[in-house]
Amino acid sequence: MDRKIKLIWDFRGPEAKEIAKHHVIHLKEFAIKEGLDFFHADIEEINEMYCLAYITVREKDMIVYRDALKPHRGEVAK
Repeated sequence: MDRKIKLIWDFRGPEAKEIAKHHVIHLKEFAIKEGLDFFHADIEEINEMYCLAYITVREKDMIVYRDALKPHRGEVAK
């Protein structure tokens, strides 16, 4: 079974939430344009000055996403 990988981009500052929301739009557009599957793409608000955008993908597709989109980090999704 293929593991799910969560690719993460961190945004900080007063506009972090809005920037993260906008980034998610581009993550979804990339997946559709490239014909790649993904499970979920969304934001997570840590606090008012720190928010992250993420996309959860199959491990087999992770390298394509990583090389094209340069996430700040990744982790095995739960």
